[in-house]
This record gives sequence, structure tokens and C-alpha cells, in this order.
Amino acid sequence: MKHRRRSKQQKLNSVPPPASPAARAPRSMPSPSASPKSPAPATPPPEQAPEVVVPEDWALATKVISSDLSSPVVLVCGPSNSGKSTFTRLLLNKLLPSYGRIGYLDTDVGQPEFSPPGCLSLHIVDEAIADMRNPVLREAERCCFYGDISSKGDPESYLNSLFLLYNYFVEKYRCPGSEVLPLIVNTPGWVKGTGFDMLVEMLRYICPTIVVPIRTRMQRKNLPDGMFWLTGGETEPKVITIDAASRDSLSKSSLKWKDGGGMRERRLVEYFKQCFSSDISLATNKELAYALASLPPYEVSFSDVTVMHLHCEVPRTEIWHSLNATIVGLASSCDTSATAHAVPWCVGLGIVRGVDAQRGLLYVITPVAVEHLQSVDLLLQGLIEIPRSVLQVKGCESPYMSMNVRDKITGKDLYASNLNSPLSRQDDGDSDSDADTM
Repeated sequence: MKHRRRSKQQKLNSVPPPASPAARAPRSMPSPSASPKSPAPATPPPEQAPEVVVPEDWALATKVISSDLSSPVVLVCGPSNSGKSTFTRLLLNKLLPSYGRIGYLDTDVGQPEFSPPGCLSLHIVDEAIADMRNPVLREAERCCFYGDISSKGDPESYLNSLFLLYNYFVEKYRCPGSEVLPLIVNTPGWVKGTGFDMLVEMLRYICPTIVVPIRTRMQRKNLPDGMFWLTGGETEPKVITIDAASRDSLSKSSLKWKDGGGMRERRLVEYFKQCFSSDISLATNKELAYALASLPPYEVSFSDVTVMHLHCEVPRTEIWHSLNATIVGLASSCDTSATAHAVPWCVGLGIVRGVDAQRGLLYVITPVAVEHLQSVDLLLQGLIEIPRSVLQVKGCESPYMSMNVRDKITGKDLYASNLNSPLSRQDDGDSDSDADTM
């Protein structure tokens, strides 16, 4: 799939040009609050992040775990807002000097550490996390698109994705003769009812060597004491119980109360900012909305892709229209095992910003590099919503092709062909002006 181009003569008022495919390759993104490059001497230095104070029992726990020389598999669990993600960041930084590379299995689809919402992902991390307060986007080694911010809707599919990722890690990084890496598993905060049952399944399947339960002051929210997941006869792991960081000292504590919805929206905004070159400034949501609206999309022929609806059923006659104004996972069927509960590997996310049912075409925006899109033939539709902050911008029907934009750009300017990609078509000079848009 090749990025569609417009001529240099065609320009939009106050809209930055789209990046080339090479500039849009996935990359590790800086933290949303990261400082820019060193300013000129006359510019005041950027404001420093508040001091992070690590609780004493957290520091002791990371010290004990890092002294384990057998490449431990560490699973961190506990209720929501107990500090699981923050503790795993501390632990990762503590282990890196000894191992150089750490596996990180992120299973929290609502508030993932390194990926956009709705994804379970495996990362191999080789550099320390500088910002302990804010998660950063990183390119995953393997990713599964679950398509929702909670595992409640389809626990079986969720566990299948999780087990697939763990099996991949074991086969590549824990087998004899391979580079043996430690693994950190970050878990969701749903620990009651079905959530508890799923955590038990996770613990029994992964068999971690160290389990770190985090307890809060509200006893009814905590997990049971002891090794509650064992049935007898299994090898007992080391259990290191720690307390959640005190909320009465948030100004200095590494733990902060999470705004889940706001965090997810910011993460999606940062993800789709990767559609543009890093030297293009998109400081406001309005600028991003206009930039997305002007970005030449990929054309996807209906005949070249299969749509998988992950959490709902859609009438066959409405399949294509149902994709409009949605975020989809981009996946490949050739990477899917031939089992009853097969889960495809996902290479990234895309926005379907237009559907032309008459010509059988979709118009898709994605930051995924062209070389990773060559084998994409599955579109996974879940329940992940486009951020409102880039939808509700006065004067711009973003992130879809706005009428004022489409009136100024011709199809010949917008599109180029790439016959080697299944997600493209030959350039016939038409635009997506007849497509359904929001």
C-alpha cells in the first residue's frame, strides 16, 4: 500500500503537508509531556517534572526481584488505581542494568502501558523509562487487537490473545538455546467476579516465578491473601505483597489517580499523530483535526480485505457502511494459525474516514509503515472510538475528508497506485468525493 500524494501546487490553508511513507514509519514516541530539544540560551529551560518518591516497600520489592539471577517471570496484580503500571516501570528500570533487555507483556486493554487502547501487546524493552508518571508509545514486537477497553465483553477472546502472546515470548525468549529474557506481566484492575476468574486462568497458564499483589486500604477491593490460584502440586512462586502508594501525598508520590477516559483519548491522539513527520508541529487538537482531514488516505478495495466484527454482529448488507467513522485493527490472515480460536497478529490501527459503496472502496488513515501493510487483508472492527477532541473541532469535519478539502483537491492529485499491494488500486483519476463521510 502506497501513500497517496497530491501535487505541490495543491495546498490547503493552514494545513501542514502529509509526511512521506518513510517519515511515517512506526517509532518509539516520546512521552506526551517530554521536553523538546535543548532550547537556545535565551529560552528558559523546560519545567522539570515533580519529584517522584518511591514507597519504601516498593523499593525493597524491586531490589529483591532484581537480585533473582534466573531471569524471573514477574506478574503484578491488584485492583484499579493501585499503582500496577507505575510499579512495573520502576521494576523494568531496575532490571535493565542486569539484563539489557526485558520482555513486557501488557494485558490491560483499557489503560495499556506502551500501546493504544484495545490492544494486548508484547514489547522487548532495551532502554530505561525516563518519565515515571506518563506512559509512552513503543513499537510492539507482537500485538493483538482485542477491540474494547474491557475484557468483560468476550473473556475467551481476551484470554486467547493473551496466551498467544505469552506462547510467542516463551518460544522465542525462554527456550533452550535462545536468549533467555525476564518477563514483566502487567494485569488489568478488574479483580472481582469474572475478572478474578480470568486472573486465576492467567496465573495458572503463565506460572510466574514471582507474583506481586498490590493491596489498597479498601480491603473489599483487594485480592485474597496467599497463593489463591494454586490447586495443589504446582511449583510455588515467590509472593511479594506491597501496599498501594498513599494518595494523601500525590504531589510527591509516583502514583496518581487515573482519568481512564482522558488517558485513552490522549493515547489515541498521540498514536495518530504518528501519521505526520516529527518536524511538523501539531500543538492543538484543532491543528491535528485539520491535518487528519487533509491527509491523503489509502484506498482499500472491498475485494482485497475481509472484515471481522469482534464484539457485535452486523447484517451482511451493512458490513462496509458499518466501518465508516471507526477505528479498525489492521491484520493479516497469513499470520493466523488454523485453529478454532485463531487470533491474528495486528500491525497497527487505522481510521476508516470514508466508504464508497458504489465503487467498492474504503478510505483509511494509518501511521503504519508501508512495508508492514503489504500483507494486511483483515480489518478488525471493535468498539474503540475516535477521540472526541479531534472530532468536535469547529469548522472541520475531521478526521474524514471535509467538504472544503475535497472541493480543493482532485483525485489525480491525491492518489498514486501500487500494484504490489493488496490495499491499493490503479489510479483512475477519481477522488473519494462520492464516499460516505461523517
